[in-house]
Amino acid sequence: MAREPDPFWWRDAESGGKPRKVAGGIQIHATRGAVARTWWSARFLEVLEQVMAGGRMARGRSYARAGQTLELRLDPGSITARVQGSREQPYRVRIGITTYGKPEWTRVEEALAADAWYAAALLAGSMPPEIEGLFASLGLALFPADARDLVMDCTCPDHAVPCKHLAAVFYLLAERFDADPFEVLVLRGRDRETLLANLRERRAVAAEARPGPGAGDAEEPSAPPLTDLLGEFFTAGPGLDDARRVVPVPTAPDALLDQVPPFAITVRGAQVVDLLRPVYQVLAAPAAEQP
Repeated sequence: MAREPDPFWWRDAESGGKPRKVAGGIQIHATRGAVARTWWSARFLEVLEQVMAGGRMARGRSYARAGQTLELRLDPGSITARVQGSREQPYRVRIGITTYGKPEWTRVEEALAADAWYAAALLAGSMPPEIEGLFASLGLALFPADARDLVMDCTCPDHAVPCKHLAAVFYLLAERFDADPFEVLVLRGRDRETLLANLRERRAVAAEARPGPGAGDAEEPSAPPLTDLLGEFFTAGPGLDDARRVVPVPTAPDALLDQVPPFAITVRGAQVVDLLRPVYQVLAAPAAEQP
């Protein structure tokens, strides 16, 4: 439905008035510079940077830092928010993204379960860069590629999409993604608890299917116990008589000290390794030669 003309549209347009101050609003912690601190939240903001003019982006960051957002809700495929502008009533913001169904998530979970590193990294609060390629190898996208992958709407009178109110919500989302990468997956339709439970189940099934110790060894001859081989452990192999046995090359008793890096301190001007050399030589000498 087309919006009705508003005689006061200029207040929240590009050159509009100041927004009303909000008490207790949701705000980002980054007071200056870039908002995204991780590669995955930066990837999410790329869409915004592709389609939004610099002025609206700057005002969107200002809104996010000032706490102009009163409410923010993230659900599978949907972000809804209320952002306070210059008017009395806050604007309603909505961002939509395609979610994946059970067949798609089954393929994703099978790929993730094949390597426990992915689940371990996510639980540690990080998202491996390789996970984006994993989704792509399955014909799926983890992040929106451009604005056409998103549905964006705001009830403000600014005809530009995205407007500064939408931008403020994007920046808030980026900071939330920094803190919890699972929320990126929630947008695509899979929450943390369900994903981890499915991964644990798939890995347990795979572990049960693997052959246990000794499986398939019934036809192979059993090796003799180690205790029966102690007498031959240090003997030469077949074809080597006593005259051709391998004789170890003698090494100096203090050779190990040559591998020790120099100490940062000295003892009465002498290096520690130099003080230890006589001790090593005495310990390596035969008992008859020791004092």
